[in-house]
Amino acid sequence: MRDWVLHLDLDAFMAAVEILRNPELRGRPVVVGGNGDPTTPRTVVATASYEAREYGVHSGLPMRTALRRCPDAVYLPIDLPAYEAASAAVMTLLHTSPSPSRCGGLDEALPRRPHRRPRGSRPRHPARRHPQDRLTCSIGIGDNKHQAKLAAQFEKPSGVSRLTTDTWPHVMGERPTTALWGIGAKTGKKLADLGLHTVAQLAAADPAELAARFGPTNGPWLRYLALGKGESTVTTTPWVPRGHSHETTFTQDLTDPAAMRAHVAAMAVRLAAETEGRPVVRVTVKVRSAPFTTHTRQAKLPEPTHDATTIEQAALAVFDRFDHGRPVRLLGVSVEYG
Repeated sequence: MRDWVLHLDLDAFMAAVEILRNPELRGRPVVVGGNGDPTTPRTVVATASYEAREYGVHSGLPMRTALRRCPDAVYLPIDLPAYEAASAAVMTLLHTSPSPSRCGGLDEALPRRPHRRPRGSRPRHPARRHPQDRLTCSIGIGDNKHQAKLAAQFEKPSGVSRLTTDTWPHVMGERPTTALWGIGAKTGKKLADLGLHTVAQLAAADPAELAARFGPTNGPWLRYLALGKGESTVTTTPWVPRGHSHETTFTQDLTDPAAMRAHVAAMAVRLAAETEGRPVVRVTVKVRSAPFTTHTRQAKLPEPTHDATTIEQAALAVFDRFDHGRPVRLLGVSVEYG
């Protein structure tokens, strides 16, 4: 007997919840994002049904682009309370299992089960029968969380796949570095500039060269990912966030510093009300200027505090350190707990 890490990923989760609430949407392209109006500037797709994905609509795509690609889709606003309720129902079901299970987000969980060997490396096609009255999920099986999370994406929707240390070189070796969990387009381009285009090339890279380019921690970590390594311990201990944040993207750029300060102050006061008794020790402000330049600045508070006025004043003091000569398209405030 040995333990395998399982990664459960609910399929097209937000769209699936909307379809479950309104069965008339079943079989139609459904796009969830922003306020549901795809003509609103600077809003992005949160989730798209698989019917919409056939048109090239995916998470993170600007809603306006989604509208051009799939004008006949049903566009819906994000309804976070509904998704949280659906997620809680799934997680409650998982927690009734005798095996440890940890929530990885609204649509992800990490059960852990002992088996002599993982069940099939390919999905059982009967699982592709989509029930009309429930959510579906895909499951990845691996030796660690990294492998299991990647495997869960291989056979969506309603698939079961495995990726283990033994199969890693064959399955992942020739894939691009961006196929790895944690490596995005920007890092992938930097790796390509070093001649590292595939997972196998990154796994064979010189750790010292990676450290020189990406830093003494991040550089070796990238190679660690390419080797298929990762954490394998799954506990039921709930994850406790180290901080909290809010940000707003404006449909029209802000040019009035007084209006910007008002938004920063409002977000800081809101965060102060959401600390759940945890003292704030640091405040960070993010400003994205037109066309798309993002800067952050932060300040450590003289002492930990729950006081909303102190947190608000600290956020404004940080904001005042920015150059306010350019239009602003996004403002954000975050707090770190002690």
